[in-house]
Amino acid sequence: MYVERASRLPGAVVWTNTPSRPGVGRVLPDGCMDLLWHDGRLMVAGPDTRAYLPGGATGPWAGVRFYPGTAPTLLGVPAHELRDRRVELTDLWPASRVRRLADRVNAAPDPATGLEELALRQAAGADAPDPLLRQVVAALDAGRPVAATADELGLGARQLHRRSLTAFGYGPKTLARILRLRRALELARAGVPFARTAARAGYADQAHLAREVRELAGLPLGELLGGGG
Repeated sequence: MYVERASRLPGAVVWTNTPSRPGVGRVLPDGCMDLLWHDGRLMVAGPDTRAYLPGGATGPWAGVRFYPGTAPTLLGVPAHELRDRRVELTDLWPASRVRRLADRVNAAPDPATGLEELALRQAAGADAPDPLLRQVVAALDAGRPVAATADELGLGARQLHRRSLTAFGYGPKTLARILRLRRALELARAGVPFARTAARAGYADQAHLAREVRELAGLPLGELLGGGG
């Protein structure tokens, strides 16, 4: 069962998940990166450009999902280096340090609380995230075109692309597609008919929505939602 709550770290989400069977639980792209705990180990999930299908690992998971663009500052690695990857935290930080941190997380009342404390300590010692990145996310999530967003923020197209690679793991057009998908899924899950969902989320038409869902999520929209539309 998947459960999440708001974190004390601004913009972040703390979650736990115990899959009912190996391989269950399609993870959709969301523009975020996660700090993960599983079986006593610490890992990082990079930004996804397509649905991630878990392998055969069983047992409980815990995670802290960071607001888009904030994790690279905390982890000390550009997001594009982790795009579509799950890596051990020892691949990013010294093994001795990771062992100490894992011991702290494992000794916490529960792994999710331990991960959140780790993230809070890391944030306290890191530079503050670039506020411009939140403006990029807000503009694209509101359906603003990439070119208009760059102009409004006083950035050239190449500069916005370069900063987006570092912060989000991919360019602003990919981020815009992923955020649009999230808007569409929220509307569809609320019962909005698919044609109206497409229009309200910013797609050209329902066929465009269907193509994007298949490409990014790997399933037709009705199947993804567990029913027809």
